Amino acid sequence: MSERKLVIPGDFLGDGRAGHGAYEEDNNAFSACIGLAEEKNGMHFVIPLSGIYNPKRGDGVIGKIEDVAFSRWIVDVNSPYEAVLPLAEATEEFIDLTKNDMTKYFNFGDLIFVEISSVSQTKNVQLSMRNRKCRKLRGGRLIKVTPAKVPRIIGKAGSMVEMVKQMTNTQIVVGQNGIVWVKGDHEDIAMDVIALIERKSHVHGLTDHVRAYLEEKMKNAPKVEHKKDYREHDEQDDFDRGFEGGEEGDFQP
Repeated sequence: MSERKLVIPGDFLGDGRAGHGAYEEDNNAFSACIGLAEEKNGMHFVIPLSGIYNPKRGDGVIGKIEDVAFSRWIVDVNSPYEAVLPLAEATEEFIDLTKNDMTKYFNFGDLIFVEISSVSQTKNVQLSMRNRKCRKLRGGRLIKVTPAKVPRIIGKAGSMVEMVKQMTNTQIVVGQNGIVWVKGDHEDIAMDVIALIERKSHVHGLTDHVRAYLEEKMKNAPKVEHKKDYREHDEQDDFDRGFEGGEEGDFQP
């Protein structure tokens, strides 16, 4: 398909195999959701326009500590399913629970960037902080986006989000669960642009449109006196580079 078309559940996509967001019947592919249809090498996909976050092993997500239990933390990851961070996956050091308070490490309301280490058949979600890029997020602001739009916000090899970081002098961490954390000089502009990308995620040539929008916004932005250059490369803030984003105007299922 040279142009994506809007489809609803049951719409015929073409003959061939069914990929993400589609199903097969008699060697034909049909849409399983409302979204944008795409075909690649005989495989039919549908990019959902909305929906809840479905946890997958290996995803990097932003979560909020909801409860502290014995040897584990309960974390809200913007999903219908409860996520648990075991003590053994949170730190490599030995912690004597008879002498140490677990809230010393993560307390109620703390924001963390964490990796999903496993998802059981019954949707028990286990988290891990062992990836070197996982950490606690201090300060900053949050914006929630549709999880299906996350690859577009990240861009290919992190290109889209890196452009927003550079032009607004902010740190941005994008969770695969549709939660985005922003901290820096021009947080309002960065969050406005992220919302713009979400709204126009289906548009071809979006990178150029976003760049022009940012340039116009930054012309009128007040100068900020700061000590830290948020544009400096920081591996801890670049976990989004580890996820595949789409090419210009493209999603990777």
